[in-house]
Amino acid sequence: MVKILFDEFIFFLVIILAVLIGSSKANGCDLFEGNWIIDNSYPMYDSKACPFIRSEFDCIKFGRTNLDYLKYRWQPSNGCVLPRFDGKGFLEKFRGKKIMYIGDSLSLNIYESLLCLLHDAVPQAKYNQVILRENVTVTFLDYEVEIVLFHSNLLVDIEVEKIGRVLKLDSIKDGQIWKNFDLLIFNTWLWYTRRPPGQQWDFVEFNGKILKDMDRVEAFRAGLKTWAKWVETDVDTTKTKVFFQGASPAHYHGSEWGEPTVNNCLNETTPVNGSTYPSGLPIPVNIVKQELQNMSKQIVNLLDITKLSQLRKDGHPSKYNGNHGMDCTHWCIGGVPDTWNQILYASLI
Repeated sequence: MVKILFDEFIFFLVIILAVLIGSSKANGCDLFEGNWIIDNSYPMYDSKACPFIRSEFDCIKFGRTNLDYLKYRWQPSNGCVLPRFDGKGFLEKFRGKKIMYIGDSLSLNIYESLLCLLHDAVPQAKYNQVILRENVTVTFLDYEVEIVLFHSNLLVDIEVEKIGRVLKLDSIKDGQIWKNFDLLIFNTWLWYTRRPPGQQWDFVEFNGKILKDMDRVEAFRAGLKTWAKWVETDVDTTKTKVFFQGASPAHYHGSEWGEPTVNNCLNETTPVNGSTYPSGLPIPVNIVKQELQNMSKQIVNLLDITKLSQLRKDGHPSKYNGNHGMDCTHWCIGGVPDTWNQILYASLI
């Protein structure tokens, strides 16, 4: 009896220490540096039981049989511990509040991951789902927690005028909706690089001038500056917590991870060994960090998931998706986005 009580005490002590040490605010831990290790207690949920996964992320449903990618856990460096995601704790923390993910399809990736994590924690909880065009709202009714995906590829505005679709790098009209939420997680980059026919605009308006096009990296920087200014002037950060989700890497060029003959992620079944990615960080990473540092107040938290995701060349749908194309941009659910949400949660507790 004494041994059982002692074992239970040790178990709860370990949990408490994991929370204290694992918080990105505690003891100077950097949760974004580390490596991936096998953990047989993973995955955190059964994706087949999650009702929220879109076909483009549902790798098991569309035939992926090698499931080793689900068994990897992110291990931060320097003895830091990343606490396991606590779905009930998350819902209790945000009881009666509203959460919004704003961005492109990679925001959809992390959004659906969160919904699966929460559904697994409270599988019997009642929920309501509303889909309006590309925006989705799921409300966990027992907790009155509203979780929204707001589709915005560029964060700044695109308006249809007589000359065509105009990308307005100095304007964010949708911010009037966003600022009313309690937790905001933003993401953009991918669509700034798109060329026709995927490009979403015909002209760019910047500093009062209409341009046919401009350097895409500079357009991204300009849009980010506008967004940062909007956060500073329009968001009450005493009420609203703001995160920016770092750039999510794609894996189409094996030369980036030391396999120069590989041109997609189809046959990748293991992460990159170690904690560094051979080709280094992509362009937007430093731009985002610079613009966040340039803000007059440090009120935006960076969800710096780029490097840890670069190591996961094995985590993409590849051909195992409902669109039937080769997708090495998005991520299987369950999978890597669960870790993004796990770190988000650790940053909030």
